[in-house]
Amino acid sequence: NSYLYDRSNYVRKNLFHRIYQAELNELRFDTMVKMTKKKTVSSAKWFSLKQHWYILASLLSFCFMIGMIILVRIKEDNVMAKASALDLNSSHSIIRSGKSYLMYGTAWKKERTANLVSQAVKSGFRFIDTACQPKHYNEFGVGEGWTTAAKDIGLSRSDIFLQTKFTPITGQDPNNIPYDKGSTLEDQVKQSLKKSLTNLRTSYIDSLVLHSPLETDKDTMRVWRIFESFVDTGEVKQIGISNCYSLQRFTHIYEQARIKPSVLQNRFYSASGFDTELRKFCKSKNISYQSFWTLTGNREALADSYIIEMATRKGLTAQTLMYAFMLEQGHTPLSGSTNLQHVVEDVALMKRFHSGERLFTAEELDMMAVIIGAPLLD
Repeated sequence: NSYLYDRSNYVRKNLFHRIYQAELNELRFDTMVKMTKKKTVSSAKWFSLKQHWYILASLLSFCFMIGMIILVRIKEDNVMAKASALDLNSSHSIIRSGKSYLMYGTAWKKERTANLVSQAVKSGFRFIDTACQPKHYNEFGVGEGWTTAAKDIGLSRSDIFLQTKFTPITGQDPNNIPYDKGSTLEDQVKQSLKKSLTNLRTSYIDSLVLHSPLETDKDTMRVWRIFESFVDTGEVKQIGISNCYSLQRFTHIYEQARIKPSVLQNRFYSASGFDTELRKFCKSKNISYQSFWTLTGNREALADSYIIEMATRKGLTAQTLMYAFMLEQGHTPLSGSTNLQHVVEDVALMKRFHSGERLFTAEELDMMAVIIGAPLLD
């Protein structure tokens, strides 16, 4: 019995051990399955998350590339715009900019004309004023000067703006009239233009100006009608008048003209009241107001200590500050300097003005207008 009892206990214990091991193995198996499932789910989630991050990173990279392309384009556009604004190599570019400019005046230069005009063009001037009036101008020298400079620095005819004038007999030297004084007024104008085309070595004139009104309005309009015919044929691009200080007379020409004046060129000085009303009229009609005697007629004002101090502070001379004052108002001052340094300073001013630099505050403009005595236009 004792043996059987011990044997029975052994069997029972062994059975319980086997059952325990089976249950333990089953538990381990279940745990491993659960862990495997958990790892699989975690891996799937991790893979899904990784995939989302990859997509997000790709989108961010794409957006960054697009942004960089846009920024580069904007920068290129700004550079091109600035380059365009600073393109003073051609009169057409300057005109298209809509900004004012300086014009090189050639009166009283006689035999030095060709060299001085060439010097001005090489320095950066692209607008030249002259006249078919041997008494005060060497128009042939202007033609020689601009063509020599253009050839040397690679400019074409279209890069240069040539303005000349028809001068009535009353303004000519009786011993050196460039047309037949015995011919009709209409023929005198035609002969003068033909002479100018030859002197200036060109097939067209950018701007033809009547040097002064004639004695009667009737004769003035006779000349104007011939001017208009030149525009019709393409020999002249625009027409204007000079030394016309009467608003009434100028408005009469404007009203009677089929082709309106594009230019009024006058002496800018106190005796004419600085053409305040005429300048207002020009502004209202989009007529270019050109000033000569801009420095000579205002020497006293340019010697004022305030103007000298302001010019120095801005890196200008009193003279270039005066030109800046005119440019700021949309006018076209003539500079006839024979000094190379002054010519270079004039061109440097134009570059600063065309770069968009603001040369005056409103208060400075007002103060300068007061000192000069020339009212600002509204």
